[in-house]
Amino acid sequence: MKQDAALPLVGFGNHHATEAVEGALPVGRNSPQRVPFGLYAEQFSGTAFTAPRAENRRSWLYRMRPTASHPPFAPFAGGRMIGTAPFGEARVSPNRLRWDPLPMPEATQATDFVDGLVTIAGNGDAGAGVGCGIHLYAANRSMVDRAFFSSDGELLFLPQSGAIRLVTEMGVLDVSPLQIAIVPRGLRFRVELPEGAARGYVCENYGALLRLPELGPIGSNGLANPRDFEYPAAAYEDVERPFEIVQKFLGGLFTTTMDHSPFDVVAWHGNLAPVRYDLRRFNTINTVSFDHPDPSIFTVLTSPSDTAGTANLDFVIFPPRWMVADDTFRPPWFHRNVMSEFMGLLHGEYDAKAGGFAPGGASLHNSMSGHGPDVSSYEKAVEAELQPQRIADTMAFMLESRLVIRPTRWAMETPLLQTDYDSCWSGFRKAQLPAGAPA
Repeated sequence: MKQDAALPLVGFGNHHATEAVEGALPVGRNSPQRVPFGLYAEQFSGTAFTAPRAENRRSWLYRMRPTASHPPFAPFAGGRMIGTAPFGEARVSPNRLRWDPLPMPEATQATDFVDGLVTIAGNGDAGAGVGCGIHLYAANRSMVDRAFFSSDGELLFLPQSGAIRLVTEMGVLDVSPLQIAIVPRGLRFRVELPEGAARGYVCENYGALLRLPELGPIGSNGLANPRDFEYPAAAYEDVERPFEIVQKFLGGLFTTTMDHSPFDVVAWHGNLAPVRYDLRRFNTINTVSFDHPDPSIFTVLTSPSDTAGTANLDFVIFPPRWMVADDTFRPPWFHRNVMSEFMGLLHGEYDAKAGGFAPGGASLHNSMSGHGPDVSSYEKAVEAELQPQRIADTMAFMLESRLVIRPTRWAMETPLLQTDYDSCWSGFRKAQLPAGAPA
């Protein structure tokens, strides 16, 4: 791809401008009568036109052909494992659930990102702009002459094994494990595999766009800092050959073919674009006295709902950190939550489970289901000598939502579902009250 030689632009939600050919960006007008070089001006909107200025997200793209230049879409024969909420094909279970990692495709089975995408759970209604979908992917082939986009929600990529290269209309993002990327709703992209194979998670947010959480009493610094979010420089392909475009729309997949590459944006400016963030740059906040702050202190991004303080979707991580609290049970405490929690593991081990939760795996604790450390982790923690402790070599994440997260039929029937998950909470000894205590 031909691209701007500038360094990636940074600053989450800020206005940016970038051009791959000098002079391609119009000066002073978004849509002049004659765009430089005969390019076409196209506005890409992620919010309603009348959204408040502080929340309005849109960019202007200057491209070699309009996006509208394509034949009608027709049903796509592949992608049968991909779904969109509302999910109703499987009975919702109140039980705690956990899954083994999605296996990599066999070497003899060429599988690109679209073919390797599987929906595991979700909630809400994409048509109503509420909730999310949660997907797993495992692929061993780069997308070739194929592009994908979702009309249902923005996509949060969490690579777990193997780097991915996101070639988008607005530029290229190389995303390695322990980094994340967001691709806006409706933006076309392809996934290339620089290391030959890759596996990870994708969260599709149907609701309000992901943003940084407010910091409140924390102050002006901490958690994820806006300056660490990187936007791509403008890049374009001038390629004349057939390209397949696969669209996800309200649970269905549709396809059309163009006679040229859709990645032909020569310049753009605005505040809606794909973005990359390195999770290792997260500035963790924690206690230096006693007890636990709530896990909301680990929130990287949030999608707010119409109820203040109650998220449509929160993206939370549990990174390497120091634990120094006095007289405190340090692993996550036993807990029941009105919010529903889907967890994944990107790297290492999770400090509340001694085994069974592997990188690439997942767990689901729905609203008001009791959960917490297993017996081994509990006993180790209550007997530990409380010295400053470094929790290292780990990166777990949580997708938390105010809505019940519904597993798909595939998720409830796959052999990856661990049928013995509840057993990790068996064997806790009964507390011994003092003699003579009231019955």
